[in-house]
Amino acid sequence: MTDVTGAPADVLHTLFQSDQGGHEQVVLCQDRASGLKAVIALHSTALGPALGGTRFYPYATEAEAVADALNLARGMSYKNAMAGLDHGGGKAVIIGDPERDKTEELLLAYGRMVASLGGRYVTACDVGTYVADMDVVARECRWTTGRSPENGGAGDSSVLTAFGVYQGMRASAQHLWGDPSLRGRKVGIAGVGKVGHHLVRHLLDEGAEVVITDVRAEAVQRVLGEHPGVTAVADTEALIRLDGLDIYAPCALGGALNDHSVPVLTARVVCGAANNQLAHPGVEKDLADRGILYAPDYVVNAGGVIQVADELHGFDFDRCRAKAAKIFDTTLAIFARAKEDGIPPAAAADRIAQQRMAEARAAR
Repeated sequence: MTDVTGAPADVLHTLFQSDQGGHEQVVLCQDRASGLKAVIALHSTALGPALGGTRFYPYATEAEAVADALNLARGMSYKNAMAGLDHGGGKAVIIGDPERDKTEELLLAYGRMVASLGGRYVTACDVGTYVADMDVVARECRWTTGRSPENGGAGDSSVLTAFGVYQGMRASAQHLWGDPSLRGRKVGIAGVGKVGHHLVRHLLDEGAEVVITDVRAEAVQRVLGEHPGVTAVADTEALIRLDGLDIYAPCALGGALNDHSVPVLTARVVCGAANNQLAHPGVEKDLADRGILYAPDYVVNAGGVIQVADELHGFDFDRCRAKAAKIFDTTLAIFARAKEDGIPPAAAADRIAQQRMAEARAAR
């Protein structure tokens, strides 16, 4: 593990630019023997130890990896605050192609890096990492969640993540159309991997019409094979322009809502599992100006973090599902606050989360 001494200039610039949100700690990790290069970012521990997943991704540059870790960690602070958890926000990114670079030696080295933080950061799965990976990390680090049931964990957290997004959709329908039912609504899902394919089932069970896309053909074919009633389109561009689309669910990587996609989006609601869907500040206002209801991503996708947080105290699925079901009420409360304050829902959610963190800091 290293500090920022000797870090490239572009990495230092990313670390210290003023709009990164006042992170408490950023650690650059390297283990030459295993090839590990990672960034661990702790945004806030005001509410408790930082909790957030580990992303394994082939970033083009180290600065890009740092920027992603910072953004994701900040999002986790807000997500955990809105979920009512006694955890702050943190995130780790491992630089590399998980299909090519992921090894047991590398994961064990990463576990030692997390362990060296002494419990300030609790890690879990994210894009590119899975339950089996967390089982390996846990051999070197007891502050690891998202493990398999055989190793004392709760298993796949994407199940409850999808359930929470589904509750967010129901709340959005209640707010916009006066009825939480999604029967007959056309829902477009971009990304049907870990979370998206579980979301498909919830929507079909309620009678929604589901349209999907994914950059991986095998992910699309998996869903079409399991659910013949689902249809697919070529890409996200085709999905967001689809006639009659009621709800758009970004469930892949961040930045889905941007200066290109928002002006052509046909859906009345955006509610998905992806983190950091707003590409930059101001997009939330662009959505509101077009009359598109945005369910803040870190609110509706909190089912997974609710599950992994519960794992630290002895996992109970029914207890976690009941907590995740409350995402419906939390989302409605955000829409009400947004209307009361005359601001977009994303800003309303930020205010509520910031208030909880500020109160915790004052109490300490």
